Amino acid sequence: MKAFINQTQDIVSESIDGLLANDKLAKLDSFPEIRVVVRKDWDKSRVALVSGGGSGHEPTHAGFVGEGMLTAAVCGDIFASPTVDAVLSAIMAVTGDAGCLLIIKNYTGDRLNFGLAVEQARALGYKVETITVGDDIALGSDVKKRGIAGTLFVHKIAGQLAAEGKPLEEVARIARLVADNTASIGLALTECQIFGREGESRLNETQAELGLGIHGEPGAEIVKYTNADQLMQLTADRLNSQLTDANAEYAILINNLGTVTPIEMNILVNAFRKTTLAKKVKYIVGPSSFMTALNMSGFSLSALKLTDEIEKALLADAEPAAWINAHRFAEPASITSPVLTEMLPYKPSENTPARSLVEKAAKAFIAIEHDINSLDAKVGDGDAGATFALASKTILSLSDKLPYKNGKELLESIGRIFSREAGGSSGVLMSIMFTGAANVYEETNDWGKALLGGLDKMKQYGGAKLGDRTMIDSLEPAFETLAQGGSLQEAANAARKGADNTKNIKKTHFGRSSYVPEELLSGIPDPGAEAMARVFESLAK
Repeated sequence: MKAFINQTQDIVSESIDGLLANDKLAKLDSFPEIRVVVRKDWDKSRVALVSGGGSGHEPTHAGFVGEGMLTAAVCGDIFASPTVDAVLSAIMAVTGDAGCLLIIKNYTGDRLNFGLAVEQARALGYKVETITVGDDIALGSDVKKRGIAGTLFVHKIAGQLAAEGKPLEEVARIARLVADNTASIGLALTECQIFGREGESRLNETQAELGLGIHGEPGAEIVKYTNADQLMQLTADRLNSQLTDANAEYAILINNLGTVTPIEMNILVNAFRKTTLAKKVKYIVGPSSFMTALNMSGFSLSALKLTDEIEKALLADAEPAAWINAHRFAEPASITSPVLTEMLPYKPSENTPARSLVEKAAKAFIAIEHDINSLDAKVGDGDAGATFALASKTILSLSDKLPYKNGKELLESIGRIFSREAGGSSGVLMSIMFTGAANVYEETNDWGKALLGGLDKMKQYGGAKLGDRTMIDSLEPAFETLAQGGSLQEAANAARKGADNTKNIKKTHFGRSSYVPEELLSGIPDPGAEAMARVFESLAK
C-alpha cells in the first residue's frame, strides 16, 4: 500500500509534530518517548479532561484538544494503547486542585494502562475520576461494548461543562450519563490496512461488513453490498433497535471512517434522512472524519439521547477545528429561483433538411459517447462524450419545438440548449460558438460563414487556436471548407485530417492537453477533435 510516510517507526511522532502547527497546542518535552499533546494556555484552574488511545484514528484524540473539549491527549502507537507512564505524565501535567476526568475507551489495553496510571496518580495525591465508554452495539449486550465514535459526545459534553467551571463530580456525572445514553454502529466496504503490512482483504466486491472492527479485526457480520440507501437503512435500523425510549429526541453523529469521499458522505446523510431513526433526530453532527480507522472505506452512526443539560452543552461552540458544531437536522430547503429567459423563446417552424442535419448530428454524438469518454479518460477526465451526449439528448427531446425555418433562431436555440444542459468547458464553448454563429448568420445568410464566425467567438473566449489539440483542430478546417462552398463530404474529410493531426501534437498552451505530460499524448487524438470529425463523417453519409 502506497502512503505519504517516511519511516514507519516515525509515523505517530511526525503526525503529532504536523498537528502542532496549531500554535495553541504543545507537546510534553519527554516526547517522543511519551507522546502527550496539551493545551498551551491551560492554567489548571478548572477540571482537566484527558483522553487517548492508539493512533490511527485521527483526528481522535489529539485533534480534539482545545477549549470546550480535551485538555490533553495521550497518543499510543498505531492501534496500540499508550503506556502507563505516558498516561500518568498527561494527568500530572494538566491536573490542578479542581481535579481531572480521564476518559477511557473500552478496550483491554486502554483499561489496563489508563487504570494503573489513575491508581498511581491518586497515590501521588491527584484527584482523578474515570469514565469508560462502550458505545458500540454491534456485538450485542452479552459482551463488553467497545468504545468508538460515540466517545466524541463524551469529550464534547464533559469538555463544555469543564469550560464552564463545573466541579469534577458534576462533570463526571454528566459524562457518565452521556456514555450510558450513547449507542454507535458502523458499516464498511473495506477493512483498514496498517502501514507496512500487506494482507488479503476479507471482503470481496459483493460484500460489506456491519459492526466493523476499527483496528483491522473482523466485524460482527458480513452483509451484501448494495446501494447507499439500503446499506444506510440496514445500519440505522440496527442502531434504532437499541434506542428503546420512543419519546426521546436524539443527536446523531455521522462519522467518516477514513476514505469515504465528501460527496459519498453527503449521499449517506441523505440516505439516513429516509430511515425510521431519522424521525427521532433533532440535531446532526457532521458528516466528517471524527474517529477514523486509517484508510477504511466506511461510516459509523452514533446516537445520543438528549436531556436539557446535554443539549445545551452539545450546542455550545468548541475550539478544536476537528469538531463540527451540531446543527438542526432539517429537510432540504429551497428558496425561489430567479426567472431566467426561456430556453426556446422562438416559435417552432419546419425545414426538413435542417431538421435532418440537426437530428442526425445529435444521434451521432449520442452513439459515440462511450468511445469519446474512453478516449478522454486517457488524456482528460473521461466525460467529453457524456457532455456532448447530454446536450444532444435534450436537442432530440425538443426537436419538435425548434425553429428550423429560421437559421439565426435555430443556431441561437441550439446555443441556449448547450448553455443550460451541458456542463464543463466544452458545453459553454459550444454555446458560445452557436450563439456567435446566429449573429453572423443574420448578416450573411450563409451556414459556413456563420459557423466559422461562431468559431472565432469560441477562440476569442476560450483562448485556444488551431494546433492546440482541441475540437478547433477539426472544426476550423471543416467550417472553412463550408464557408468556401465545399460539400459536407469535403468538410468531413478536412475535419478527419485535423483530428488525426492532433495525434502528433504534444506541446500546447490551451485546453486540457496543456496539463498532461507530453509522453501521454503521443499517438492519441484529442477527444473533442475526434468527436467532431466523427459527427461530420456521419453527416456526410
